[in-house]
Amino acid sequence: MIVWINGTHGVGKTTTSALVQRLLPGSRVFDAEKVGETLMDIRPGLPETDNFQHWPPWRPLVVETARRVLDYAGGTLVMPMTVLVERYWREISAGLAEHAIPVRHFVLHADQGTLRDRIEGDAVMGPSPFRLRYLEPYAEAARTWLHAEAEVVDTTHLTPEEAALRIAGAVER
Repeated sequence: MIVWINGTHGVGKTTTSALVQRLLPGSRVFDAEKVGETLMDIRPGLPETDNFQHWPPWRPLVVETARRVLDYAGGTLVMPMTVLVERYWREISAGLAEHAIPVRHFVLHADQGTLRDRIEGDAVMGPSPFRLRYLEPYAEAARTWLHAEAEVVDTTHLTPEEAALRIAGAVER
């Protein structure tokens, strides 16, 4: 099984995923961003883009990597990854379905003011123009398709530990 934790950049996916992994026996965290980083390391580089998800190889490579890891190690993969383009989500979820891999799709949500405050006040990464740039695309995806496609966990007033407990509890039901 895959527990996909979606949401905008800076909402707490990485932190929450590590906590969910500790709560789900036999689970591992697989950050699909590493697949994008591998593609970014190709020299000479692939065609210019502002987001590696736009490269057509990224999506099937995420599916294939997840499938291979599950075939090898079993258990559950907890995957923190922002996917805001509906067509990309459909491609990934269809690819996983072709391999009969069940997916529980969660979206960590917080209101725009809380997200902005978290991003601007991030003591580890500092204020991030990259993260701030995705606030409106996230809001648009949430309004048009994303929240209908996932189990939404509103983290506006939750700690990462509380969000992780909700996700793990939903998965174990």
